[in-house]
This record gives sequence, structure tokens and C-alpha cells, in this order.
Amino acid sequence: MPRIADERTALTSRLDWLRATAVAKVAGLTEEQGRTAVSPSDMTPMGLLHHMTATERWWFSIDFAASREVPPPWPEDEQHDGFTFPDTATVPELVAAYEAECERSRAVVAATPGLDAVSQSPTEPPFDLRYLLVHMIDETSRHCGHLDYMREALDGGRGY
Repeated sequence: MPRIADERTALTSRLDWLRATAVAKVAGLTEEQGRTAVSPSDMTPMGLLHHMTATERWWFSIDFAASREVPPPWPEDEQHDGFTFPDTATVPELVAAYEAECERSRAVVAATPGLDAVSQSPTEPPFDLRYLLVHMIDETSRHCGHLDYMREALDGGRGY
């Protein structure tokens, strides 16, 4: 991650670093560990990664770019949740889905001319790309903290 960069590079580099941190936090977990809740909630590492995948899709592809080519990330009755994942899902499958969604998000950013570009959603209040990147840095860093806590509780794994 560059320590001296223009605004766009600084924001996208930080978000990419956090995305890689999230993947590193679940890498090597067994399926049992990935499905284990370690806090008072029922949140699991796999559920959180599934939620992060849905959040990437919602904010970048659907809300910002107003893409009709990708389906909504969650059913109507699960609006902005996405913690529920298929029983047959594996850690590597969820990691691959997250990485693919992050790549789709990067493509949205790359196709956007500037940080002042405004979202295209016909149903949500407008926001610019700068807001979106800062919001996703916040969202992803919060969830990296959750994953950090879960990983340490599951197997003692610590660090980035």
C-alpha cells in the first residue's frame, strides 16, 4: 500500500489491503471452524465473509452503478443482511465468491471517471464514489476486526 499517493489510489489501496486481510483471516479455517460462532451472536467467519460479499455487490454494482446484470445479493426479506449462506458452502468457495465480487467492484471503480461521480441507483439517495470508498473502508475494517476476534478465539491465529 503506497504511503504517498493521490486520493483515489490511497482509498482503493487501503480498501484492497482490508479485503486481502479479510481473506487471510479465514484462510486455513476448517469447515467446522468457519461455521462456529464465538461471540454472543450467531455470527460465524463464513457468515461474515458471505455478508461482506453481499455488501460489495450491493454498494458497488447495484447501488452505485445501478447494474441490472447482477442479481440482488440477498432476498427481499433479508435486506442488508446476507449472513446466511448455503449449507453446502465451503470456506474456499466463499473466499472465491468474495474475491470475484471484489474484482467486480474494482471494475466499477475503474470505469468511473472520478471520485466526484454520483451513484446511479433510482431508488437510493445519491452519493459519490469518494463516499462509497470511505464507507467500504469503514465497513470492511469493522468486519476485519470481527474476523480477527473470531480467528483468535477459534485457533489462536493473530495478526494481519
